[in-house]
Amino acid sequence: MRDQQAAEPPHQHLEPLMTFLHVARLGRYTAAADVLRVNHSTVSRRIAALERSLGGRVLARTPSGWEVTALGQRVLAAAERVEDALASLSGDGEQAGRISGVVRLGSPDAFAVHVATPALAGLQRASPNLAIELISATQRARQTRSGLDLEIVVGRPQVHRAQAELVMDYALGLYATEDYLQRHGRPRSIAELAGHRLNYYVEAVLTIDDLDRATEALPAMRRGIASTNVLSHVTATTAGAGVGLLPNYVADHEPRLRRLLAEEYAHDLSYWAVGRQEALRNPAVQAVYAALRQRGQRMEDELSR
Repeated sequence: MRDQQAAEPPHQHLEPLMTFLHVARLGRYTAAADVLRVNHSTVSRRIAALERSLGGRVLARTPSGWEVTALGQRVLAAAERVEDALASLSGDGEQAGRISGVVRLGSPDAFAVHVATPALAGLQRASPNLAIELISATQRARQTRSGLDLEIVVGRPQVHRAQAELVMDYALGLYATEDYLQRHGRPRSIAELAGHRLNYYVEAVLTIDDLDRATEALPAMRRGIASTNVLSHVTATTAGAGVGLLPNYVADHEPRLRRLLAEEYAHDLSYWAVGRQEALRNPAVQAVYAALRQRGQRMEDELSR
């Protein structure tokens, strides 16, 4: 049987090998199937075929998704070399030509719109074979690092079997329109915010401690328009619905908004990129992180001027 397997044409193992590479990076058969544009059963069948040909398991199911076994680690290294070789055949061999495939990025809403999309548009212009899937949601770093190549989270995360890298620092500030201030009065101190409406997250569903703590230094305020989407906070505030607790990298560029009590209040935060070790070895994922970090640093510099 071993002799028969050794005599099989090499191309019969190429699809299972590349399928394994995607599952190793994403941690889920369904996520790999989405990227490969096949169904879940096809992914399962290809992995089973690879394991039969190798005579052992390359993936093990865990609560956090599929993890690579000791045999799988050796196969992963070989699969990455094959991926590099295939990429070199489709381009000129330079680094830009190697950046290809699909990268799945999870991100909070405001970061997705104001940081990720412009950064990745520039990267994609330089790397036309790169595709991006951007899933926006504001949530804490998950212990199950499956389904995404890279996830942007608020605050430095404490996660297992993953790597976290800083993307950018920012702050939440208090903002309102000039029209709102003329109608309701301009607060001259933190205490004078009492009675004003606050546009911020829905407290009952806010799961991120760093965002939850942002209101601790504020007095009791009336509820304005609460939303799970920070862009709704910005829209509500520019519409005169109250005082917004908003990211400075968004609100400072909105001409209708005025920063309030900047010397008295700022809630410092940071964005971090988190990914599985297998995913972070992907040159495309590395390029995406580098583009995000570069834009984040540029925005930090603009805010400090």
